[in-house]
Amino acid sequence: MMAVVIAKGSISARSLPILRLTGSSLLILTLAGCASFSPDGGMTPVAGQVSSEIGASTHKIDSPAAAEAADTRVKALLAKPITAESAAQIALLSNRGLQAEYNALGITEASYIQASLPPNPSIGLERVATGGSLEIERRVVANLLSLITLPQRSAIAKTQFEAARQRAIEATFRTAADARRAFYKAVASRQIATSLEQARGSVGVAAELTKKMGETGAASKLDQARASAFYAELSNDLARARMSATADREALTRALGLWGADINYRLPARLPAMPPIQTAKQVEADAVRKRVDLIAARLELDATAKTLGLSKATRFVSMLDGGLRSNTEKETTDGITERSSPIGFEIDLQIPIFDLGETNVRRSKETYMQAVNHLMEKAVNVRSEAREAYATYRGSYDVAQLYQARILPLRNTINEQALLQYNGMLIDVFELLTTAREGIESDVAAIAARRDFFLASVDFQTSVIGGRPGSSGTRMAASAPDAD
Repeated sequence: MMAVVIAKGSISARSLPILRLTGSSLLILTLAGCASFSPDGGMTPVAGQVSSEIGASTHKIDSPAAAEAADTRVKALLAKPITAESAAQIALLSNRGLQAEYNALGITEASYIQASLPPNPSIGLERVATGGSLEIERRVVANLLSLITLPQRSAIAKTQFEAARQRAIEATFRTAADARRAFYKAVASRQIATSLEQARGSVGVAAELTKKMGETGAASKLDQARASAFYAELSNDLARARMSATADREALTRALGLWGADINYRLPARLPAMPPIQTAKQVEADAVRKRVDLIAARLELDATAKTLGLSKATRFVSMLDGGLRSNTEKETTDGITERSSPIGFEIDLQIPIFDLGETNVRRSKETYMQAVNHLMEKAVNVRSEAREAYATYRGSYDVAQLYQARILPLRNTINEQALLQYNGMLIDVFELLTTAREGIESDVAAIAARRDFFLASVDFQTSVIGGRPGSSGTRMAASAPDAD
């Protein structure tokens, strides 16, 4: 480290006012360019984009009044059976994980404000007394390198803050999408359990009737055993469906962020009717243009590029401190006291002998290229996810429509004709039970297909605007009807 100190009157007393004026002017100009905290922690753009994209409102709960207002609105929404839209709104108001994301945005804003402020000066005071001499040294030192590069550092921090804001928007979309997915799963599970419960009631009556017919000799032991086994197997299916309904409801409760008496919310008995299919001509282009996580990655790459440029510009100077020094010296010899007050300035500059700044430049360059490759990978994945999400959305719609328009009506006809033939003694109990089992399986598969369509619609939306697409493709394949 090299230190340069100029003292002993190198700056005259007359020049001090000019120096103070120059320093004050520089400080005023610097402070004028400093950023200031936003009144809501940077939430206004987040709330605006969330409202325009998904039609829901979101707020940062940062005071008891805000918490009370959010709780009042949640209770008003819970007073009615919740819908997919109200579930998303409740999650945005109650989910504490989302509030933590908003806190992360506030932390990033604080870092941005801190980076836009001039470096704090350090003040030193030294007093040395020896015999009849006394020396008092006063120093004011500041990091000149940080002050010189303040605009660049502030620009980098601002870009990082913008990226954090996009991540907060993405977290909001993800929370709303998770709530919608959980809602559709919970309603579908409950509808399946209700359907199986109704089917078990009918099968139970048939099994009891077969048993009584067996007691009179009108039904064989084989028919009685088949009817009883069918009833027992259906009871097992109902038990599993009830467990799934309970698990899916708890998953919805977690997504909504509810506890206490609020968990006694009401769900609709059935999934809603399917809306008309959406057409999308430029899914890939819309996703690349609107995906907030991709926008955040672009901003982070921009900040990394600025950091690389700053590292190159300051590679030979990693530390530069400057300051003012003022001494007061008093020496007494033979009763005569001599006083002097030399004033000067000092500069500390680290000499780049062993480290020419290449390590910082290489690190910044590799970090920049890493961000470039991650961004390119993400852009490729976004396009693929958009294509897959739309294909799944379109396919799940066709599957659900097939069940609704063809399979279920055909199953009703088959059940009616089978019952007529059984009453006419044209078929036996085994064929009647087999037909009934197939009809129940079709009902359950139709509910699952409609659920998959709604899940795919949520995934399709998130694949375009952001919010972590799900895995509807696997679910659709699991519930797809047979090709025949």
